[in-house]
Amino acid sequence: MKLELMLVIGTLLTGLVWLVHWLRYRGEEKGGGEARRPGEPWYVEYSRSFFPVLLVVLVLRSFMLEPFRIPSGSMIPTLLVGDFILVSKFSYGVRLPVIRTRLIETGLPKRGEVAVFRYPGDPGEDYIKRVVGLPGDRISYLDKVLYINGEPVDRDVVGRYAGENHLQGLAIVEEVLDGRRYRTLVDTQRPGIEGETRVPPGHYFVLGDNRDHSNDSRFWGFVPEDNLVGRAFLIWMHWDARTKRVDFDRIGNAIE
Repeated sequence: MKLELMLVIGTLLTGLVWLVHWLRYRGEEKGGGEARRPGEPWYVEYSRSFFPVLLVVLVLRSFMLEPFRIPSGSMIPTLLVGDFILVSKFSYGVRLPVIRTRLIETGLPKRGEVAVFRYPGDPGEDYIKRVVGLPGDRISYLDKVLYINGEPVDRDVVGRYAGENHLQGLAIVEEVLDGRRYRTLVDTQRPGIEGETRVPPGHYFVLGDNRDHSNDSRFWGFVPEDNLVGRAFLIWMHWDARTKRVDFDRIGNAIE
């Protein structure tokens, strides 16, 4: 949010300076000359150079794509700490930057999608989780099994996790939700948060794929539709902090 606000302010200021200068001296500019005239203030030259760049970045980041970095392990094994991802801002509606007013309806989250949203407890903080419950759904999580409207999600234990040390040996459980296939981690030795709830209108129920190590809707409730940022769809880079290297094997992987 802070970066978005800075982009808006920077774009407005540089654009205004450039516009005022152009209106003042348009009679002197011949042949569309863009070269700096002797005595032209430095801030006009900088504004002319930076305004188009800032405008393009603002439009891309606000209405189309936004990069995010994964800071925690709540979405392991789908997303790892150090993943850099791209989020489609267009997927859940075109919104004005900063004030977040929706301009165009383009779609809503589907079950199984990985979504970025503003954390309801602190809208200045972005979270990423998997959407499992839509408005009106009855969601249950009992004995490590997810139920949607009374029906258990198709699942199968496919192996043991061999990644992060503190997670090694956890069960890898593959789930299929509305045709979307993805993997989760389940700690069979750790008591789970159990219960049942119904998702209210205009809200969504989200879970981390690292089911027993995720701060999600089981703890703080539902995600309001207005808090949605976009759909995560691609890993564009991974930085392994332990080896201090880029993991090229994860670059370009689609987020299922």
